Amino acid sequence: MMIEEWLDEVKKGTDPEQLGMILVHNGIVRGTSKQGKEVKGMRLSFDEAKLAAVVEAQKKKEGISTVRVWINGGELKVGDDLMLLLVAGRFRTDVLPVFEETLTIIKKEIVNEEEMG
Repeated sequence: MMIEEWLDEVKKGTDPEQLGMILVHNGIVRGTSKQGKEVKGMRLSFDEAKLAAVVEAQKKKEGISTVRVWINGGELKVGDDLMLLLVAGRFRTDVLPVFEETLTIIKKEIVNEEEMG
């Protein structure tokens, strides 16, 4: 699985002095919408250029060693992976804000999700 590969690469390829925390998010297509309605799947599209720019900007933040994102575009079924996000860095105080900010930007500005009922 991609997450295990990413974790291994980050641990082997990062200066141990700069790596104290790795956070991972695995977004999955839910079977129920936020409003409680049944969902049969989802159409997902995203702006690849904007995603690349956001990842590069987030990597440059103080205390961050890497940011990786994979988004699964197209027609997805319940249970399919939507997105993987990894943020690694020195300390929790460096990593947590960048992780939350990156996820928020992706959800609000980069992806377009259309639930299919």
